[in-house]
This record gives sequence, structure tokens and C-alpha cells, in this order.
Amino acid sequence: MTLKDIAKEAGVSISTVSRIINGNSTRAASKAMQDKIWQIARAGGYVPNVSAQSLKQKSANTAHHSIACVYARAQDAQNDAFFSALTRSIEQEALKEGYIVQYSFSAFDIHNPATQAQIMNNQVDGAAILGRCDKETLKFMKKHFRKVIYTGLNPLDADYDQVICDGKAIASDAVKHLISLGHTKIGYIGEIKNEIRYDAYCGTLKQHHIPFEKNLVTNVSGSSEGGYQGAKRILERVPTVTAFFCMNDITAIGAIRAIQESGYQIPTDIAVISMDDIEIAQYVSPMLTTMHIPIEEMGRMTAKILIDRINNGHTLPLKISLPYYMAKRESCM
Repeated sequence: MTLKDIAKEAGVSISTVSRIINGNSTRAASKAMQDKIWQIARAGGYVPNVSAQSLKQKSANTAHHSIACVYARAQDAQNDAFFSALTRSIEQEALKEGYIVQYSFSAFDIHNPATQAQIMNNQVDGAAILGRCDKETLKFMKKHFRKVIYTGLNPLDADYDQVICDGKAIASDAVKHLISLGHTKIGYIGEIKNEIRYDAYCGTLKQHHIPFEKNLVTNVSGSSEGGYQGAKRILERVPTVTAFFCMNDITAIGAIRAIQESGYQIPTDIAVISMDDIEIAQYVSPMLTTMHIPIEEMGRMTAKILIDRINNGHTLPLKISLPYYMAKRESCM
């Protein structure tokens, strides 16, 4: 597949495709069109000419290098804004280096015979594990993939390449912000088991001598439906709640709907803060205050380090920790 083929299928100019594929301009097309261009390129197995020529010079019979993405937390990553953005960034950076993402799958599927066969007979050069991963899954991946890198919000106590943004510190700063605004009745909406964001919520309350209240916590999935149902439950149990910390933006969006349906004003009656800063966060009403995680940079660094590892560019395990910041908007005042 060539740039011309991609342009024809996408219905845009070759120059537009070139700017998107080569990363020369993020404003060359809308977000939806950029995603469409990358989807066409991925489906067609496109590799940039420079990279392809370099590969051909090494060996006329050498196949394009490839990597895999393993979703350790999300079963449906395509519908998860965080992981879909992370994967897209990995794909884009890998493509520039002459690599393609040959396949992606969820760690939840590794016991499926078809998925196991795919893993055991894989022909990829390395794998990126996205999201929190237990030791057994990590051991399984390391056994069947030549090179492995982990990226996510939970640092691993293991000798693997890692690209992280410290989720515990991020969550703690989010709760501290609510406390600084005078809130003491702070609800938590999200997952609880083995979840560092919940641990940070509990630890930060304790640090500031704020009593923990079980009725202010709801254990729900990190989804819009989870956020909606979680907020409803807490509002019914503790109508005096004045703030919510949601585990991610999608959860917060669901919570905002529940809060508004219940007759509360945001942020006058109830403040809302979350994590990720996905694109839609600044388009909801009110605009969502959230902790910005550099998702695209995490993806780029993941691809770069994995490919460098594949090419024997480094041998010691690397651990890259990326910074974050608070995107202050309308849902907290």
C-alpha cells in the first residue's frame, strides 16, 4: 500500500496523508480523519518508504518487523479512550521506524486456546504490555515474546523496560486539590481491588486527618455507566457529599450526568475531578477538571524503547517516569 492508495481510500490529498503519517502536522486533518487514515494504513500493512527501503537494503527477503500490543486491563480497548489513544500513539511511532503492530489482544483472553496458539506461535519482534499486569501474566508474556516493555500508571517491581506516569501520585494530588478547596465529604467512584487510585484516595484522606466513610465509596467499573451508577448510590446514601474523585474521565462523565439528574449543580454543590484528560473532557458541560496524563508521549516512548531493545540498543532495564499536571476547568472551583 502506498500513500496514494491511503489518500484515495480516505478521500483526502496525498500531502495530507503524508503529513499525518510522518507526524509533521497534527492539524492537517480532524481527529476523526487522522484515526481513519491510520486505520487504513494499519489494515493495508503500510510502512513508510524510507523504512521499507532500509529494510530492503538489509535483505531482499526480510519481512517487515512487527510488534504486538497486550491490553492487561481493558477487555475492549477500542472503546476505552485511554488505551485506544495509547495504542494509536504506539502504532504511529512504530510505523515511522518501519514496524507495524501485527496484532493486539487482551490479557483476559490468554486462556483462550486460539489466543494461546497465536501467542505461542507469534512471529513478532516484541510486545508492549499496556496497563496494570499481574506477575503471572507478565511471566507468561515474557516467556513467549522476545522483548517486552510495560507502560501504565502502576510501576512494576520487576526488571523490565517501563514507561510510567505515577498513578498513585496523580490520584493523591487530585484528592489534595479537593481538600484545598475545603471539601471533606469526598466520594470515590471507581475500582477498588488492587487499585492504586483508591489506595491514594484513602491514604490522602488519612494524611489530612479526614475520617474515612465507607458510604462515600462505591466499587464500580471505570466506565460511564459505572460512574453514573456509582454517583447515584453515593448521593442516595450521603446526600451531603460535596465532591467526587473519579478514577478516570469516562467515569467522571457518567457521574456528572447522575449529579445533574439528581438536581445538584456542579461545581456549586458538588465538585468533580478525575484522571487522564482525554479529548472529550474539555467538551462536556461543565468542562471537566482532570489530571493530565501525557498519553501520546507514553505511547511514543514505549515504541521507541521497545524498538531500541529489539535492535539491541540497550541491555539494562530502563524505567522512564513522565510528568503530569492538573488541567483546571469548570467542574472544580
